Amino acid sequence: MRTVILGTLLALCAACSPQPAAEATPAAAAQASVHPVSGLKVVPLTVINGTKRHVFRVEVAATQMDQAKGLMFRTQLGPDEGMIFPRDPYSQASFWMKNTPLSLDIIFVGTDGRISNIAANTVPYSLDSVTSDGIASLVLELRGGRAAELGIVAGNKVEW
Repeated sequence: MRTVILGTLLALCAACSPQPAAEATPAAAAQASVHPVSGLKVVPLTVINGTKRHVFRVEVAATQMDQAKGLMFRTQLGPDEGMIFPRDPYSQASFWMKNTPLSLDIIFVGTDGRISNIAANTVPYSLDSVTSDGIASLVLELRGGRAAELGIVAGNKVEW
């Protein structure tokens, strides 16, 4: 009887002791690359300014519906967060700030992967259009004023 009780106690202690952490599953890894608010895929993007590299984690607005919504209604955007709008086919891009409470830097990237122009510190809720200088392959939105803070200017290379 004593052996049975001792065995039961040892089994209970083993069950209550800390267990090694389980490895991350592919589903958990995929979950980590999705934005918690928008549900959009999040990818790294780098802006190269000479020898300086600025890395951001950006949401990808890939569909027409996602691009139409963009950052509308969002009240927060971290200093190294943003959203990209891949252009397919490449075309002149035009954006507005309807329903967008945050000031944004709207950065237009040409077909050569370089920034063509920046609409800095856009006015929240404005219906005025801001457009690319020429054909855009990508549009990047960052928190208003962030491009100037980091010295990001036209001609910088964008990789994602």
